[in-house]
Amino acid sequence: MTTLPDTASQPAGSRSTLFWQIVAGTVLGLGAGLWLPGLAARMHWAIDLFLRLIVMAVGPLLFCIITLGIVGAGSLRTVGRLGVKTLIYFEGMTTLVMVVSVGAALLLRPGAGIAFMPSPDDLHAAEGYTANVRHLHQGGATGFLLSLVPRSPIAAFADGNMLQILFFAILFGVCLNGIGTAGAPITRLLEATSQLFSRMMTIIIGLAPLGVFGAMATTTARYGLGAIAHLAGFVALYCAAIALFMAIGLGGCLRLCGVSPWHFLRHFREELVITATTTASDSVLPSVMAKLEHMGVARQVVGLVVPAGYSFNLDALSIYLGFAVVFLAQATGTPLSTWQIVVMLATASFTSKGAHGVPGMGIVILAATLAAVPAIPPASIVLLVAVDWFIGIARAVGNLAGNCVAPVVMAAWEGQLDRRRAAAVLRGEQRAETIRAAR
Repeated sequence: MTTLPDTASQPAGSRSTLFWQIVAGTVLGLGAGLWLPGLAARMHWAIDLFLRLIVMAVGPLLFCIITLGIVGAGSLRTVGRLGVKTLIYFEGMTTLVMVVSVGAALLLRPGAGIAFMPSPDDLHAAEGYTANVRHLHQGGATGFLLSLVPRSPIAAFADGNMLQILFFAILFGVCLNGIGTAGAPITRLLEATSQLFSRMMTIIIGLAPLGVFGAMATTTARYGLGAIAHLAGFVALYCAAIALFMAIGLGGCLRLCGVSPWHFLRHFREELVITATTTASDSVLPSVMAKLEHMGVARQVVGLVVPAGYSFNLDALSIYLGFAVVFLAQATGTPLSTWQIVVMLATASFTSKGAHGVPGMGIVILAATLAAVPAIPPASIVLLVAVDWFIGIARAVGNLAGNCVAPVVMAAWEGQLDRRRAAAVLRGEQRAETIRAAR
Protein backbone atom coordinates (compact mmCIF):
# COMPACT_ATOMS: atom_id res chain seq x y z
CA MET A 1 0.00 0.00 0.00
CA THR A 2 1.18 3.51 -0.74
CA THR A 3 2.83 5.24 2.17
CA LEU A 4 0.84 8.34 2.90
CA PRO A 5 2.74 11.61 3.19
CA ASP A 6 3.05 12.83 6.74
CA THR A 7 2.04 16.42 6.06
CA ALA A 8 -1.10 16.06 8.09
CA SER A 9 0.72 14.60 11.08
CA GLN A 10 1.87 17.97 12.33
CA PRO A 11 0.28 19.26 15.53
CA ALA A 12 -3.05 20.95 14.89
CA GLY A 13 -1.74 24.17 16.40
CA SER A 14 1.14 24.40 13.94
CA ARG A 15 -1.19 23.82 10.98
CA SER A 16 -3.55 26.51 12.23
CA THR A 17 -0.61 28.86 12.70
CA LEU A 18 0.56 28.26 9.15
CA PHE A 19 -2.92 29.00 7.82
CA TRP A 20 -3.03 32.37 9.58
CA GLN A 21 0.52 33.12 8.48
CA ILE A 22 -0.61 32.60 4.88
CA VAL A 23 -3.59 34.87 5.46
CA ALA A 24 -1.22 37.49 6.90
CA GLY A 25 1.15 37.06 3.95
CA THR A 26 -1.76 37.60 1.56
CA VAL A 27 -2.90 40.78 3.31
CA LEU A 28 0.63 42.17 3.66
CA GLY A 29 1.41 41.38 0.02
CA LEU A 30 -1.76 43.13 -1.09
CA GLY A 31 -0.89 46.19 1.02
CA ALA A 32 2.69 46.28 -0.22
CA GLY A 33 1.57 46.08 -3.82
CA LEU A 34 -0.87 48.98 -3.36
CA TRP A 35 1.15 51.36 -1.18
CA LEU A 36 4.76 50.33 -1.79
CA PRO A 37 4.75 49.26 -5.45
CA GLY A 38 8.44 49.96 -5.93
CA LEU A 39 9.41 47.69 -3.06
CA ALA A 40 6.80 45.08 -3.98
CA ALA A 41 8.11 44.82 -7.53
CA ARG A 42 11.48 43.72 -6.10
CA MET A 43 9.92 40.94 -4.00
CA HIS A 44 9.75 38.50 -6.90
CA TRP A 45 12.67 36.59 -5.43
CA ALA A 46 10.30 35.25 -2.76
CA ILE A 47 8.08 33.43 -5.22
CA ASP A 48 11.17 32.37 -7.22
CA LEU A 49 12.58 30.71 -4.11
CA PHE A 50 9.31 29.02 -3.17
CA LEU A 51 8.70 27.57 -6.65
CA ARG A 52 12.28 26.38 -7.02
CA LEU A 53 12.13 24.56 -3.69
CA ILE A 54 8.91 22.83 -4.73
CA VAL A 55 10.42 21.75 -8.07
CA MET A 56 13.49 20.44 -6.24
CA ALA A 57 11.52 18.05 -4.03
CA VAL A 58 8.40 17.18 -5.95
CA GLY A 59 9.95 15.07 -8.71
CA PRO A 60 11.29 12.32 -6.43
CA LEU A 61 8.17 12.52 -4.27
CA LEU A 62 5.85 12.14 -7.26
CA PHE A 63 7.89 9.18 -8.48
CA CYS A 64 7.63 7.39 -5.13
CA ILE A 65 3.90 8.04 -4.72
CA ILE A 66 2.98 6.86 -8.23
CA THR A 67 5.20 3.78 -8.03
CA LEU A 68 3.95 2.74 -4.60
CA GLY A 69 0.37 3.36 -5.67
CA ILE A 70 0.77 0.92 -8.55
CA VAL A 71 2.46 -1.65 -6.32
CA GLY A 72 -0.30 -1.32 -3.74
CA ALA A 73 -2.96 -1.67 -6.43
CA GLY A 74 -1.77 -5.23 -7.04
CA SER A 75 -4.68 -6.28 -4.83
CA LEU A 76 -7.01 -5.24 -7.65
CA ARG A 77 -6.08 -8.43 -9.46
CA THR A 78 -7.25 -10.55 -6.52
CA VAL A 79 -10.70 -8.97 -6.40
CA GLY A 80 -11.21 -9.14 -10.18
CA ARG A 81 -14.58 -7.67 -11.06
CA LEU A 82 -14.59 -5.19 -8.16
CA GLY A 83 -11.19 -3.84 -9.21
CA VAL A 84 -12.29 -3.29 -12.80
CA LYS A 85 -15.52 -1.63 -11.74
CA THR A 86 -13.64 0.60 -9.31
CA LEU A 87 -11.24 1.82 -11.99
CA ILE A 88 -14.13 2.40 -14.40
CA TYR A 89 -15.93 4.48 -11.78
CA PHE A 90 -12.82 6.49 -10.90
CA GLU A 91 -11.93 7.27 -14.49
CA GLY A 92 -15.52 7.96 -15.48
CA MET A 93 -16.16 10.37 -12.61
CA THR A 94 -12.86 12.28 -12.88
CA THR A 95 -13.18 12.60 -16.68
CA LEU A 96 -16.79 13.76 -16.45
CA VAL A 97 -16.12 16.47 -13.88
CA MET A 98 -13.07 17.67 -15.82
CA VAL A 99 -15.03 17.98 -19.06
CA VAL A 100 -17.84 19.84 -17.28
CA SER A 101 -15.36 22.20 -15.59
CA VAL A 102 -13.68 23.04 -18.91
CA GLY A 103 -17.07 23.74 -20.48
CA ALA A 104 -18.10 25.95 -17.56
CA ALA A 105 -14.83 27.89 -17.68
CA LEU A 106 -15.16 28.46 -21.44
CA LEU A 107 -18.69 29.73 -20.86
CA LEU A 108 -18.04 31.93 -17.80
CA ARG A 109 -14.59 33.22 -18.94
CA PRO A 110 -13.09 33.84 -15.46
CA GLY A 111 -9.69 34.90 -16.87
CA ALA A 112 -10.96 37.41 -19.43
CA GLY A 113 -9.72 40.95 -18.87
CA ILE A 114 -6.46 40.23 -17.02
CA ALA A 115 -4.12 40.62 -20.04
CA PHE A 116 -1.20 38.90 -18.30
CA MET A 117 2.17 39.39 -19.97
CA PRO A 118 4.98 37.33 -18.39
CA SER A 119 8.04 39.28 -17.34
CA PRO A 120 11.60 37.92 -17.25
CA ASP A 121 11.12 37.38 -13.51
CA ASP A 122 8.01 35.28 -14.17
CA LEU A 123 9.90 33.19 -16.71
CA HIS A 124 12.69 32.70 -14.19
CA ALA A 125 10.21 31.62 -11.50
CA ALA A 126 8.76 28.94 -13.75
CA GLU A 127 12.04 27.77 -15.27
CA GLY A 128 11.74 24.44 -13.48
CA TYR A 129 8.80 23.58 -15.68
CA THR A 130 10.04 24.77 -19.07
CA ALA A 131 11.50 21.40 -19.97
CA ASN A 132 7.96 20.09 -20.36
CA VAL A 133 7.08 22.90 -22.75
CA ARG A 134 10.20 22.53 -24.87
CA HIS A 135 9.42 18.87 -25.47
CA LEU A 136 5.88 19.65 -26.64
CA HIS A 137 6.34 22.65 -28.94
CA GLN A 138 6.86 20.52 -32.02
CA GLY A 139 5.69 17.25 -33.46
CA GLY A 140 1.96 17.32 -32.71
CA ALA A 141 0.51 14.10 -31.31
CA THR A 142 3.59 12.10 -32.32
CA GLY A 143 5.90 14.57 -30.64
CA PHE A 144 3.73 14.52 -27.56
CA LEU A 145 3.96 10.73 -27.29
CA LEU A 146 7.73 10.72 -27.86
CA SER A 147 8.19 13.49 -25.30
CA LEU A 148 6.73 11.23 -22.61
CA VAL A 149 9.76 8.92 -22.77
CA PRO A 150 12.91 10.35 -21.13
CA ARG A 151 16.28 9.82 -22.76
CA SER A 152 17.35 8.68 -19.32
CA PRO A 153 15.62 8.68 -15.92
CA ILE A 154 18.30 10.98 -14.55
CA ALA A 155 17.60 13.52 -17.30
CA ALA A 156 13.88 13.55 -16.45
CA PHE A 157 14.63 14.35 -12.80
CA ALA A 158 17.37 16.84 -13.67
CA ASP A 159 15.03 18.77 -15.99
CA GLY A 160 12.09 18.55 -13.59
CA ASN A 161 10.02 17.11 -16.46
CA MET A 162 6.92 15.91 -14.62
CA LEU A 163 5.42 14.08 -17.58
CA GLN A 164 8.56 12.02 -18.11
CA ILE A 165 8.87 11.34 -14.38
CA LEU A 166 5.26 10.18 -14.41
CA PHE A 167 5.84 7.85 -17.37
CA PHE A 168 8.96 6.36 -15.79
CA ALA A 169 7.16 5.92 -12.46
CA ILE A 170 4.29 4.05 -14.12
CA LEU A 171 6.66 1.73 -15.99
CA PHE A 172 8.80 1.24 -12.88
CA GLY A 173 5.74 0.49 -10.73
CA VAL A 174 4.30 -2.01 -13.21
CA CYS A 175 7.61 -3.88 -13.42
CA LEU A 176 8.14 -3.76 -9.64
CA ASN A 177 4.66 -5.15 -9.13
CA GLY A 178 5.39 -7.92 -11.62
CA ILE A 179 8.48 -9.29 -9.88
CA GLY A 180 6.58 -10.01 -6.67
CA THR A 181 8.46 -10.64 -3.43
CA ALA A 182 11.84 -10.08 -5.09
CA GLY A 183 10.96 -6.39 -5.24
CA ALA A 184 10.10 -6.11 -1.54
CA PRO A 185 13.43 -4.43 -0.58
CA ILE A 186 12.93 -1.84 -3.32
CA THR A 187 9.37 -1.22 -2.14
CA ARG A 188 10.58 -0.64 1.43
CA LEU A 189 13.26 1.73 0.14
CA LEU A 190 10.67 3.68 -1.84
CA GLU A 191 8.39 3.89 1.20
CA ALA A 192 11.22 5.33 3.28
CA THR A 193 12.18 7.70 0.45
CA SER A 194 8.56 8.82 0.13
CA GLN A 195 8.45 9.63 3.83
CA LEU A 196 11.75 11.50 3.53
CA PHE A 197 10.59 13.72 0.67
CA SER A 198 7.18 14.18 2.28
CA ARG A 199 8.94 15.56 5.32
CA MET A 200 11.05 17.76 3.07
CA MET A 201 7.89 19.06 1.38
CA THR A 202 6.41 19.78 4.81
CA ILE A 203 9.42 21.95 5.61
CA ILE A 204 9.22 23.69 2.24
CA ILE A 205 5.52 24.40 2.61
CA GLY A 206 6.40 26.22 5.82
CA LEU A 207 7.74 28.94 3.50
CA ALA A 208 4.34 29.27 1.81
CA PRO A 209 3.58 32.58 3.59
CA LEU A 210 6.74 34.06 2.06
CA GLY A 211 5.86 32.76 -1.39
CA VAL A 212 2.27 33.99 -1.12
CA PHE A 213 3.49 37.42 0.03
CA GLY A 214 5.86 37.69 -2.93
CA ALA A 215 3.25 36.54 -5.44
CA MET A 216 0.53 38.82 -4.09
CA ALA A 217 2.84 41.83 -3.80
CA THR A 218 4.28 41.58 -7.32
CA THR A 219 0.91 40.76 -8.91
CA THR A 220 -0.78 43.73 -7.22
CA ALA A 221 2.10 46.09 -8.01
CA ARG A 222 2.12 45.13 -11.69
CA TYR A 223 -1.58 44.63 -12.44
CA GLY A 224 -3.46 46.45 -9.67
CA LEU A 225 -6.62 45.45 -7.86
CA GLY A 226 -8.23 44.33 -11.11
CA ALA A 227 -6.08 41.20 -11.27
CA ILE A 228 -6.69 40.49 -7.59
CA ALA A 229 -10.44 40.76 -8.15
CA HIS A 230 -10.14 38.24 -10.99
CA LEU A 231 -8.18 35.87 -8.75
CA ALA A 232 -10.77 36.22 -5.99
CA GLY A 233 -13.46 35.54 -8.57
CA PHE A 234 -11.61 32.42 -9.69
CA VAL A 235 -11.43 31.14 -6.10
CA ALA A 236 -15.15 31.86 -5.57
CA LEU A 237 -16.03 30.14 -8.85
CA TYR A 238 -14.00 27.08 -7.93
CA CYS A 239 -15.54 26.85 -4.45
CA ALA A 240 -19.00 27.13 -5.98
CA ALA A 241 -18.13 24.36 -8.45
CA ILE A 242 -16.99 22.08 -5.60
CA ALA A 243 -20.19 22.80 -3.67
CA LEU A 244 -22.31 21.96 -6.73
CA PHE A 245 -20.29 18.82 -7.38
CA MET A 246 -20.85 17.63 -3.81
CA ALA A 247 -24.54 18.55 -3.78
CA ILE A 248 -25.56 17.39 -7.25
CA GLY A 249 -22.94 14.89 -8.39
CA LEU A 250 -22.10 13.08 -5.16
CA GLY A 251 -25.53 13.69 -3.65
CA GLY A 252 -27.15 12.16 -6.73
CA CYS A 253 -24.92 9.08 -6.49
CA LEU A 254 -25.88 8.61 -2.84
CA ARG A 255 -29.60 8.92 -3.61
CA LEU A 256 -29.28 6.28 -6.32
CA CYS A 257 -27.73 4.02 -3.68
CA GLY A 258 -30.60 4.68 -1.27
CA VAL A 259 -28.50 6.80 1.12
CA SER A 260 -29.51 10.22 2.42
CA PRO A 261 -26.92 12.83 1.28
CA TRP A 262 -27.65 15.12 4.25
CA HIS A 263 -27.28 12.35 6.83
CA PHE A 264 -24.15 11.14 5.06
CA LEU A 265 -22.63 14.63 5.17
CA ARG A 266 -23.44 14.90 8.88
CA HIS A 267 -21.88 11.48 9.48
CA PHE A 268 -18.53 12.65 8.07
CA ARG A 269 -18.69 16.27 9.25
CA GLU A 270 -15.73 15.90 11.62
CA GLU A 271 -13.47 14.50 8.91
CA LEU A 272 -14.51 17.23 6.47
CA VAL A 273 -13.77 19.98 9.00
CA ILE A 274 -10.35 18.54 9.82
CA THR A 275 -9.54 18.28 6.12
CA ALA A 276 -10.68 21.86 5.48
CA THR A 277 -8.48 23.26 8.24
CA THR A 278 -5.40 21.23 7.28
CA THR A 279 -5.92 21.03 3.47
CA ALA A 280 -4.93 17.35 3.75
CA SER A 281 -7.01 14.24 4.45
CA ASP A 282 -4.26 11.81 5.51
CA SER A 283 -5.04 12.03 9.21
CA VAL A 284 -8.71 11.11 8.72
CA LEU A 285 -8.12 8.03 6.55
CA PRO A 286 -8.49 5.50 9.41
CA SER A 287 -11.61 7.24 10.68
CA VAL A 288 -13.20 7.34 7.20
CA MET A 289 -12.59 3.63 6.67
CA ALA A 290 -13.96 2.75 10.10
CA LYS A 291 -17.10 4.83 9.63
CA LEU A 292 -17.80 3.37 6.19
CA GLU A 293 -17.46 -0.18 7.48
CA HIS A 294 -19.60 0.63 10.51
CA MET A 295 -22.41 1.97 8.33
CA GLY A 296 -22.66 -1.26 6.36
CA VAL A 297 -20.12 -1.08 3.52
CA ALA A 298 -18.37 -4.43 3.11
CA ARG A 299 -14.84 -4.55 4.55
CA GLN A 300 -13.37 -5.79 1.25
CA VAL A 301 -14.87 -2.82 -0.61
CA VAL A 302 -13.64 -0.32 1.98
CA GLY A 303 -10.14 -1.83 2.05
CA LEU A 304 -9.79 -1.62 -1.73
CA VAL A 305 -11.70 1.47 -2.81
CA VAL A 306 -10.66 3.99 -0.15
CA PRO A 307 -6.84 3.63 -0.43
CA ALA A 308 -7.03 3.39 -4.22
CA GLY A 309 -9.29 6.43 -4.34
CA TYR A 310 -6.75 8.54 -2.47
CA SER A 311 -4.47 8.22 -5.51
CA PHE A 312 -6.85 7.64 -8.42
CA ASN A 313 -10.12 9.40 -7.54
CA LEU A 314 -9.21 13.08 -7.18
CA ASP A 315 -12.41 14.66 -8.45
CA ALA A 316 -11.82 18.13 -7.01
CA LEU A 317 -8.29 18.26 -8.46
CA SER A 318 -9.72 17.35 -11.87
CA ILE A 319 -12.18 20.23 -11.60
CA TYR A 320 -9.33 22.56 -10.63
CA LEU A 321 -7.19 21.53 -13.59
CA GLY A 322 -10.06 22.10 -16.01
CA PHE A 323 -10.80 25.56 -14.60
CA ALA A 324 -7.17 26.59 -14.19
CA VAL A 325 -5.94 25.77 -17.69
CA VAL A 326 -8.82 27.65 -19.31
CA PHE A 327 -8.38 30.54 -16.84
CA LEU A 328 -4.69 30.92 -17.69
CA ALA A 329 -5.40 30.62 -21.41
CA GLN A 330 -7.90 33.48 -21.15
CA ALA A 331 -5.60 35.54 -18.90
CA THR A 332 -2.77 35.28 -21.43
CA GLY A 333 -4.98 35.71 -24.50
CA THR A 334 -4.21 32.19 -25.74
CA PRO A 335 -6.91 30.66 -27.97
CA LEU A 336 -7.50 26.95 -27.38
CA SER A 337 -8.38 24.61 -30.23
CA THR A 338 -10.53 21.53 -29.73
CA TRP A 339 -7.46 19.33 -30.20
CA GLN A 340 -5.52 21.23 -27.54
CA ILE A 341 -8.41 20.82 -25.09
CA VAL A 342 -8.60 17.08 -25.79
CA VAL A 343 -4.83 16.68 -25.29
CA MET A 344 -5.02 18.76 -22.11
CA LEU A 345 -7.81 16.58 -20.71
CA ALA A 346 -5.90 13.40 -21.55
CA THR A 347 -2.74 14.76 -19.94
CA ALA A 348 -4.57 15.93 -16.82
CA SER A 349 -6.14 12.51 -16.37
CA PHE A 350 -2.62 11.11 -15.95
CA THR A 351 -0.87 13.97 -14.16
CA SER A 352 -3.57 14.13 -11.48
CA LYS A 353 -2.94 10.54 -10.38
CA GLY A 354 -0.96 10.24 -7.18
CA ALA A 355 -1.27 13.93 -6.29
CA HIS A 356 -3.12 13.30 -3.06
CA GLY A 357 -1.96 14.79 0.20
CA VAL A 358 1.12 16.63 -1.03
CA PRO A 359 1.24 20.36 -0.15
CA GLY A 360 1.78 22.57 -3.17
CA MET A 361 1.13 19.68 -5.58
CA GLY A 362 -1.78 21.52 -7.21
CA ILE A 363 0.57 24.04 -8.81
CA VAL A 364 3.03 21.35 -9.87
CA ILE A 365 0.34 19.15 -11.43
CA LEU A 366 -1.08 22.23 -13.17
CA ALA A 367 2.37 22.98 -14.60
CA ALA A 368 2.66 19.42 -15.91
CA THR A 369 -0.80 19.72 -17.46
CA LEU A 370 0.12 23.03 -19.11
CA ALA A 371 2.86 21.14 -20.91
CA ALA A 372 0.11 19.72 -23.13
CA VAL A 373 -0.83 23.26 -24.24
CA PRO A 374 2.58 24.83 -24.96
CA ALA A 375 1.00 27.99 -26.37
CA ILE A 376 0.06 29.01 -22.81
CA PRO A 377 3.12 30.67 -21.21
CA PRO A 378 4.23 28.34 -18.38
CA ALA A 379 5.20 31.42 -16.35
CA SER A 380 1.50 32.28 -16.05
CA ILE A 381 1.20 29.83 -13.15
CA VAL A 382 2.54 32.59 -10.88
CA LEU A 383 -0.94 34.12 -11.09
CA LEU A 384 -2.43 31.20 -9.18
CA VAL A 385 0.37 30.67 -6.66
CA ALA A 386 -0.94 33.56 -4.55
CA VAL A 387 -4.31 31.88 -4.04
CA ASP A 388 -3.36 28.20 -4.26
CA TRP A 389 -3.54 27.66 -0.51
CA PHE A 390 -7.15 28.88 -0.40
CA ILE A 391 -8.04 26.84 -3.47
CA GLY A 392 -6.43 23.89 -1.70
CA ILE A 393 -9.04 24.03 1.06
CA ALA A 394 -11.94 23.40 -1.35
CA ARG A 395 -9.81 20.95 -3.34
CA ALA A 396 -9.03 18.79 -0.28
CA VAL A 397 -12.65 18.79 0.91
CA GLY A 398 -13.95 17.85 -2.54
CA ASN A 399 -11.43 15.03 -2.93
CA LEU A 400 -12.29 13.62 0.49
CA ALA A 401 -16.04 13.81 -0.20
CA GLY A 402 -15.56 11.92 -3.47
CA ASN A 403 -13.58 9.21 -1.70
CA CYS A 404 -16.22 8.84 1.02
CA VAL A 405 -18.95 8.37 -1.58
CA ALA A 406 -17.04 6.03 -3.95
CA PRO A 407 -17.04 3.00 -1.58
CA VAL A 408 -20.80 3.39 -1.06
CA VAL A 409 -21.38 3.42 -4.82
CA MET A 410 -19.15 0.39 -5.38
CA ALA A 411 -20.72 -1.53 -2.51
CA ALA A 412 -24.21 -0.85 -3.89
CA TRP A 413 -23.03 -1.87 -7.37
CA GLU A 414 -21.66 -5.14 -6.00
CA GLY A 415 -24.64 -5.81 -3.72
CA GLN A 416 -22.42 -5.45 -0.64
CA LEU A 417 -24.13 -2.45 0.98
CA ASP A 418 -26.33 -3.07 4.01
CA ARG A 419 -28.88 -0.33 3.38
CA ARG A 420 -30.84 -0.93 6.57
CA ARG A 421 -27.73 -0.65 8.69
CA ALA A 422 -26.58 2.41 6.73
CA ALA A 423 -29.92 4.15 7.30
CA ALA A 424 -29.86 3.32 11.01
CA VAL A 425 -26.26 4.48 11.49
CA LEU A 426 -26.76 7.70 9.54
CA ARG A 427 -29.88 8.50 11.57
CA GLY A 428 -27.87 7.99 14.74
CA GLU A 429 -29.71 4.85 15.80
CA GLN A 430 -26.57 2.72 15.96
CA ARG A 431 -23.89 3.32 18.54
CA ALA A 432 -20.37 4.05 17.23
CA GLU A 433 -18.06 2.31 19.69
CA THR A 434 -16.37 0.60 16.73
CA ILE A 435 -15.50 3.95 15.21
CA ARG A 436 -14.07 5.37 18.39
CA ALA A 437 -12.09 2.18 19.02
CA ALA A 438 -10.63 2.34 15.50
CA ARG A 439 -9.17 5.72 16.26
